[in-house]
Amino acid sequence: MRGYARMRYLVTGGAGFFGSLLAGELARDGHEVVILDRVYDADLARRFPFAQADLRDPAAIEAVFAQHRPFDGVFHVAAMLAHAIKDTRDLVDSNEGGTRHIAEAAVKHGVPQLVYTSSNCVVGKPFTQPVREDDPINPLEVYGRSKWGGEQVLQEYRERMNISMIRCPTIMGGGRLGLLSILYEFIHEGRKLWMLGSGANRYQFIAAVDLVDAQKRAIRQPGFHLYNIGSDNVPTLRELYESVIAYAGTTAQVASLPKGPAVGAMRMLHLLGLSPLGPYHYKMLAESFVFDTTRIQRELGWRATKTNTQMLIESYQWYIDHLDEVYHSGDKSAHRQPVKLQALELVKRFS
Repeated sequence: MRGYARMRYLVTGGAGFFGSLLAGELARDGHEVVILDRVYDADLARRFPFAQADLRDPAAIEAVFAQHRPFDGVFHVAAMLAHAIKDTRDLVDSNEGGTRHIAEAAVKHGVPQLVYTSSNCVVGKPFTQPVREDDPINPLEVYGRSKWGGEQVLQEYRERMNISMIRCPTIMGGGRLGLLSILYEFIHEGRKLWMLGSGANRYQFIAAVDLVDAQKRAIRQPGFHLYNIGSDNVPTLRELYESVIAYAGTTAQVASLPKGPAVGAMRMLHLLGLSPLGPYHYKMLAESFVFDTTRIQRELGWRATKTNTQMLIESYQWYIDHLDEVYHSGDKSAHRQPVKLQALELVKRFS
């Protein structure tokens, strides 16, 4: 393996919100970066060697490794999102099967290191708070099951290369839109932000810059590892929303809905295909989820630098600064463009 001064890395999902940030930071550190993504991004292709390929196609993945080798490491960030697909088989084939294709090609071409971006969705409903790496898991929906499937695939390769898997909560930063665009839109327009229940639940985020730091540390880690990551000092959801509203200075306000009936209505709308909010989002809005980050702090010397409140305010400000282009984002990854409100348009109208 070449010295650490200048490495050559492959970033899968490099045209996505987090993947593009990671690729940029690695390049600023002086490393060579190749991006692999199924969505072509002309701006990124001018800055990096860009391989357009679908993770579900093993021959295409093999061709990318053969053409752009050698790699000192792979950052496997790519993931298909549940609200961005119509057929759940595509999601499983991409997130689980695609992870196998990446791992197989990496081993074949002698890549010594791989860092896998996993998700708190693999845990499902936690039995304890904060959630530790060795706590029992029970993925509740297809995205969580597909990411758990990716973790299980990588278990099979633990003796053939060094692997670190990092379970992430929602990744925050300027340019992150997706479902968060709904929250920003309601705040900007002075609407009511509906809480499911009192809003006393705590839901952890992770700043993109902090995740970049963790991944750069993990790519040098020998052996096989699983890490939780997330922010410190997590406020309640009500406290978080009120802080962002105060910063925004709009007439938006926090209001409560009965938790049980509201979750039931959200579930029904999702099953009917009338809402972009799925089971993961019910959990985020109605329940607490906080990771214990002791292990990653101890083994990688990593620390969170941003709180949930700082992250959401910075992300909201990015939305305001780029409002003219947000709703004309073109063919971008799901996290880099706003979602359609669907039935939530009616909620907005009466908020």
